[in-house]
Amino acid sequence: MVREMQQAGAKCKELGARTGKRQGIKKLLTPHSLLLILLLSLNTSLNAYIVQYKEQYFRLYHLHHIQYPDDTMENIYWLEQAVKADFANPLYAIARIEDEVQWEKYRYLFMMHVNLKLIEQYLFLGNKWNKRNAYFYNAPWKEQNLESLETAETCFRAALSYWKDATEWAVKAQGRHLRFIDLEQVRYWQDEAERIASKSLDYEKIIHRELDLLQKVREQFHAMDETTY
Repeated sequence: MVREMQQAGAKCKELGARTGKRQGIKKLLTPHSLLLILLLSLNTSLNAYIVQYKEQYFRLYHLHHIQYPDDTMENIYWLEQAVKADFANPLYAIARIEDEVQWEKYRYLFMMHVNLKLIEQYLFLGNKWNKRNAYFYNAPWKEQNLESLETAETCFRAALSYWKDATEWAVKAQGRHLRFIDLEQVRYWQDEAERIASKSLDYEKIIHRELDLLQKVREQFHAMDETTY
C-alpha cells in the first residue's frame, strides 16, 4: 500500500501541466488502474457494448467505501471522458426528457454536475497527501512531508481549475427561460445549481482555504532544523 501511495503521489504531480491545458488523466493511472480499465474494456467488447456517450461514462463513476488513490484516479478518468464525449439520445438521458427546453437544461446541469464531481475527486486525491499539522517529531521526515504537501497542492489547484466551468454551466442552467423547468430525476443537480447561485456552495472559497492552511503548514516544516527534534 505504501508503494502504491508513492506511485500515485508521483503521478499526481504531473497534474501541474494538466491544470492549465486540461489534458487527459491517462498519465496518472497506475498499472492497477490500467489493468482494471483493460478488463472492463474486454468485458464490454465481449458483450458488444461500446462506451461512447457522456451518460455511459458517467455511470462508470462510483464511490468506494474505502477510496484509495487508484480508485480516485479511475473515477477522474471516467469523469473526464464524460466531459469530452457526446450526449446520448434524449431517450437514454438520466432524466426524463419530453421537449427541447428540458433537453437544454438537462445538458447544462449534466456538465455542471460532472465538473463538480471532478472537483470532489481531486480534493479526495489531494487529501491523501495533505498535512494539517507540522508536528515537531516529524522533523526527521521534513523533506518527505514537503514533497507530500507539493503533491496535495497540485491536486487542489487541479480541482480549482474545474470550478470556473461548473459555475458557468450552473448559470446557464438557471437561465430565465429554464428557471421553472423541473427535471424530477435530477433535482439534486438543480439544487446544486441553486446553491452555486446563492454562494452556499463555493468550492473556490473552500479550496483557497485549504491552500492557505497548506502554506502555513509548509512554512512550519521549512522552519524546522536539526534542533527541532
